[in-house]
Amino acid sequence: MEIAGKVAVVTGASAGIGAATAGELARGGAKLVLAARSAETLKRMAASFTAEGHEAIAVAADMRDPAQIAAMIREAKTRFGRIDILVNNAGQAAAGLVAEVALADVRQIVELNVFGPLLAMQAVIPLMKESGGGVIVNVSSMVSKMHIPGLGAYAATKAALNLLSETARYELEASGIKVITMFPRTTATDFGKNSLGNQALRQRQRGQAHASAPVDLPEAVAQKIVEAIRQDLPEQYMERQ
Repeated sequence: MEIAGKVAVVTGASAGIGAATAGELARGGAKLVLAARSAETLKRMAASFTAEGHEAIAVAADMRDPAQIAAMIREAKTRFGRIDILVNNAGQAAAGLVAEVALADVRQIVELNVFGPLLAMQAVIPLMKESGGGVIVNVSSMVSKMHIPGLGAYAATKAALNLLSETARYELEASGIKVITMFPRTTATDFGKNSLGNQALRQRQRGQAHASAPVDLPEAVAQKIVEAIRQDLPEQYMERQ
């Protein structure tokens, strides 16, 4: 897909990979719908993009809330008339051993990491079908392909997202809708700091990750996301397998 002129919804757009992806899409000429819970941050971002000559709107939305997800898609359609790209990036981790992790934390990340992307896809698919196609990018994690003590619950949510993406890819192929799964590695964002669960375990995991694995900049991940959109890649990795 060529990016210029396309309408792109980016969730979790207020920081990290989401903010970097919004910037990369804007540079490619896309019209932006910036979605996250941080309303004031989004407004500043949208104003900055507009000042640079891009079209962008801010939509405050909690991706755990079905009503807010539906409202986000409606507002995008009202403003731009269509949606060509959906980047499901909003997510959160929960640290805790399988024997100890709090069910409340697991429920919260399942709602955000699995239900949120699923509901966003369900809301946008009819619009994409009407316009003859589109691209959905679901941001997963390399953790979903690993077995890291303390991250089992988080990995399980991303593994569920992987399977939803793979199945939707086949279901939607005839409709001209492409589904891409992005697998970031450890990325230099506040994602780990904002995770739920055992704080001491989170800090230890962050230290181990930085010591043993490459740490990517969010801008590098964003470039890979946009590359996958342009090249119609079903999966995208920071490190080719």
